[in-house]
Amino acid sequence: MALKVDCAPGHGGDPEPSTLWFGQRRVDVLGILDRWWGTGMRWWKVDTAEGPYVVRLDQATGTWDLAAIPRQGPA
Repeated sequence: MALKVDCAPGHGGDPEPSTLWFGQRRVDVLGILDRWWGTGMRWWKVDTAEGPYVVRLDQATGTWDLAAIPRQGPA
């Protein structure tokens, strides 16, 4: 799912997600739970009032995607 992401300086001064936009719906990032890198891609697991999301940035195109909505609670 494509989305718009606003960023702010984060870990090491690198831009990190601060707000997620699902169309007109704004979801503030409360914190970064995890981050990792791959070839040409970066991922962040972010905490929001709605629960965690995993977002991904394609560094070649600058395109953001919703990569996952992690499950919460017992399996």
